[in-house]
Amino acid sequence: MTRDPIVTQALQILECQVREADALASPDAVRDYLRLQMADRPHEVFAVVFLDVQNRVISIEEMFRGTLTQTSVYPREVVKEALASNAAAVILCHNHPSGVSTPSRADELLTQALKAALALVDVRVLDHFIVTRSMTLSFAERGIL
Repeated sequence: MTRDPIVTQALQILECQVREADALASPDAVRDYLRLQMADRPHEVFAVVFLDVQNRVISIEEMFRGTLTQTSVYPREVVKEALASNAAAVILCHNHPSGVSTPSRADELLTQALKAALALVDVRVLDHFIVTRSMTLSFAERGIL
């Protein structure tokens, strides 16, 4: 997928902002970065933002890629990557190419499964975002997490 040079530059600027600050102190930068990175994908993508103990970004990893309507997410792989990156917390994120930001029951169950699996290794799930072209929905702000 070829990106517009302006979008590429905006992504680079936002990534620097996100990496240099506490992710919880700059949630808008995290949202903007994820929206630019994922909103225009024609298929579902599941990404994880791995954070250190001070909620600074260690890495942002696209972990799973799916179809137009779904993607398979394996909690074991998320836990493995969290341990490998020495993460203390994560922010989960996936897109809805359909443009509907409402979380499905499967989205809610997946979030709970990931939260439980990561809790076993002392990694906190701070939020789960659903990204569409027009908005980014936060599970934490909706009280779903």
